Amino acid sequence: MEEEFKPEEQEEEQEGSNGWLKDNLRIIISIIIVIVIAGGIYSFSKRSQTLLSEQQVSSEEKVATDNGSVEIKPTDTTTTIKGQVAVKQAPSAVAVSKETDVSFVETAVKGEGQTHLARRALANYLEKNADSSLTAEHKIYIEDYLRKKSGFKGGVHIGSTIDFSKDNIKVAIEASKNLSEKQLKNLHKYAVRVPSLS
Repeated sequence: MEEEFKPEEQEEEQEGSNGWLKDNLRIIISIIIVIVIAGGIYSFSKRSQTLLSEQQVSSEEKVATDNGSVEIKPTDTTTTIKGQVAVKQAPSAVAVSKETDVSFVETAVKGEGQTHLARRALANYLEKNADSSLTAEHKIYIEDYLRKKSGFKGGVHIGSTIDFSKDNIKVAIEASKNLSEKQLKNLHKYAVRVPSLS
């Protein structure tokens, strides 16, 4: 014979489970909150570990440009960290300057353009050939002169290199010394924007 479920028993069972749920609701919610927080912390720590594990390594590809110079472009590389995670590496963020017999070769980092590279080439030249008569206005003129004479076409990207001829630097320095007062005054508004030239 089958046992019959009486409506009173069903109601008692329902009240019993509802009562248990009411009594333990705070505990259940607390456990859920702890699980969510722990999951978030775990996820964040894994992501942070991956970012901290990345090494700044750049691969470079030499590409001949239309004007005959060689431009170095960074390429993406993939590396395995501790045998677990594959990560795309960012190009190097370190400024590179090289001196040859006839020029200074400047390599761009993030945020740099032709003028920045010309400024660095001039600074490298003046480090070896100091000239205390040059003002910030003279240097602004020289940077612009070098930028125009570099022959570099196109946009500057991280890893792009530009050669700045030592002869052009000498010519630009001499030309800057022949500027009129009016020209120097005009260059002053640009010079004040670059405090490092003073």
